[in-house]
Amino acid sequence: MRILCAVDGSECSQWGVQSLEALASREPEHVTLLHVVNAPALRTAKGKNSVAERRALAAMEKAGGILLRDAARLARVVLGQAATGPRTKLQTVLAHGPLAQTITRQARRLKADLILMGSRGLSDIQGFLLGSTSRQVASIAACSVLVVKQPTPKLLHVALAVDDSKHSRAAARFLRSRILPESATVTILSSAESPITDLAARYLSESQLAELTKPVMERATSLVNALRDEFIKDGYPVVTQVQMNHVIDTIVKHVEANHDDLLVIGSRDLTKSERLHLGSVSESLLRHAPCSVLIVRGARA
Repeated sequence: MRILCAVDGSECSQWGVQSLEALASREPEHVTLLHVVNAPALRTAKGKNSVAERRALAAMEKAGGILLRDAARLARVVLGQAATGPRTKLQTVLAHGPLAQTITRQARRLKADLILMGSRGLSDIQGFLLGSTSRQVASIAACSVLVVKQPTPKLLHVALAVDDSKHSRAAARFLRSRILPESATVTILSSAESPITDLAARYLSESQLAELTKPVMERATSLVNALRDEFIKDGYPVVTQVQMNHVIDTIVKHVEANHDDLLVIGSRDLTKSERLHLGSVSESLLRHAPCSVLIVRGARA
């Protein structure tokens, strides 16, 4: 697997580099540490001071080089602890441009399978008004994105949230083949949306409600059981959970109660209009889940 790890010198960025240890059991073939110098941010709306800009840019580049050397030193330590250091090629890249767009552009150039980055966790108000680099990357990246929200040196408890889509099946395959260590326990959960509105349910009997919701629950249970069998076949301990409730709330509450290290979800590619106006389940879970989140995209279904 080819991993692009974005670093900016912050504590959560260090968590991202440290999480390479959790991924190292799969012996990634290539890890690129990327620091982006956001040169456009230096330009003011009125007038330009080219001398001051050049000096500031030189200082940012120097600081970026030092940051990358420190990040590479840390990466070698964590990969070495996982006994994969000699088999993983490590390189550093200093790039220029807007943060999210540059990260995703570099990922395409390097043919990365996974973008790895830390998130400082903006409040809901800040996140709504400004967004965050990790959310922007997750919305526009062509490959999978792992957003690290806490120190994650090991993956012991992993939650895989699925629905009846090819994207969920691709996420399950990506998790089994690229991410999951042998020591991890997986919870496969599905939260099926009721086909009946709360208002309509008031006028139906329990037997009528059961008749209408039964097929939905059966489909969700069948999907979860099929995925469970695939994980068991590969030797992973698996727990399953199927509910009929609000999708986001159910998944977030489960992750909180189970103290999961990682939440994994599949995501379809959104149109520009959908990203702007609607968002997605994956974006909502990335915002609200307390643990690190892996959004699988671009994997073969």
